[in-house]
Amino acid sequence: MNKIKVVCEMEITLNVIGGKWKPLILHLLIYEGTKRFGEIKNFIGNISHKTLTNQLRELETDGLITRTVYPIVPPKVEYSITEKGTSLSNILEEMCKWGEENLTEKYELINPLCE
Repeated sequence: MNKIKVVCEMEITLNVIGGKWKPLILHLLIYEGTKRFGEIKNFIGNISHKTLTNQLRELETDGLITRTVYPIVPPKVEYSITEKGTSLSNILEEMCKWGEENLTEKYELINPLCE
């Protein structure tokens, strides 16, 4: 396996949670528990099926979430946070807090997550 060369430790974090949707997916699973694909898609809203699938696969590959497939018809698939994924909760909370503190007229907040 080829190693990914990184400049510093922050780059590892950015590689794992980087992307427009990954922090939202992680936040949802950490604070609301196991969800099905459709529930995640409905929560995010304007995300394509393909993009959500790719983001979930990357999070699973990085060990932040688990994907459980139930052998029923139609297939049932659920996504859950792992211990490694949960360890990002402080970072996600700080991102939420920073966004809340820096909300300007440029943005319309439609689904507040910060408490």
